[in-house]
Amino acid sequence: MYAVIKTGGKQYKVAAGDVFKVEKLDAKKGDTVEIKDVFMIADGDKVSVGKPNLASATVTVEVMGEEKGEKLIIFKHRRRKGYRNTTGHRQNYTTVKVKDIKA
Repeated sequence: MYAVIKTGGKQYKVAAGDVFKVEKLDAKKGDTVEIKDVFMIADGDKVSVGKPNLASATVTVEVMGEEKGEKLIIFKHRRRKGYRNTTGHRQNYTTVKVKDIKA
């Protein structure tokens, strides 16, 4: 059984027991979070697709921890104008583990 969910503006295909990183959630380590933006649930040959979401479906995840992603360098340059700008960015991530998928 797997589901397609949306969190942090991105979509993820998840199954029970999966561990993955999402954009930072407002929860502490050990908390459980219910994700209600479920687009699809597949259980063997039975597939349920929402328009756009499934009304009663939820995916329960447990927060495993938080971390920062790798540093990205943003370099802007305009030729012959003397313009150079360098900035950096590190995205905050939350590691979650899927506990249960309810249809």
